[in-house]
Amino acid sequence: MTHLAMWIFGSEDVFASVGLWAFLSIGAIALFAVFIPLVTFIDSRRKEREAYYKADIMRRVTESSGEGSKAVLELLREEARQEQVKKIEGLKIGGLINIAVGVALVIFLRSIMGGGASPYLCGLIPGMIGVAMLVYVYAMARPVE
Repeated sequence: MTHLAMWIFGSEDVFASVGLWAFLSIGAIALFAVFIPLVTFIDSRRKEREAYYKADIMRRVTESSGEGSKAVLELLREEARQEQVKKIEGLKIGGLINIAVGVALVIFLRSIMGGGASPYLCGLIPGMIGVAMLVYVYAMARPVE
């Protein structure tokens, strides 16, 4: 059977690339048709379950006593504050990572290109994004209450 296929295609080079093509196509199908939808489905179920239990606990606390509603409001405020702190800390880390990537890119491109050309200035793009993120966090963002 392989002799027939080699006679039709004319060389063995075709078969060397068929194996790579088959590997990549099966990998792409596994990634985009199975893994990503499965992870998305599992994450949405987790969020739905968390929201359901949170709403159930809040309903039970508010029905139990008059002080329960105050406790639920305080819980909501604390969760909103923690979410805002987490967002601010994520921006700080993201800014520092972008600055580090920009500096590393400048050094790397400068060492490759020598001193004549200036493509190493492309490293300023992620560096300035990092600076902008840190400026937002420290100067423009609303302080956490």
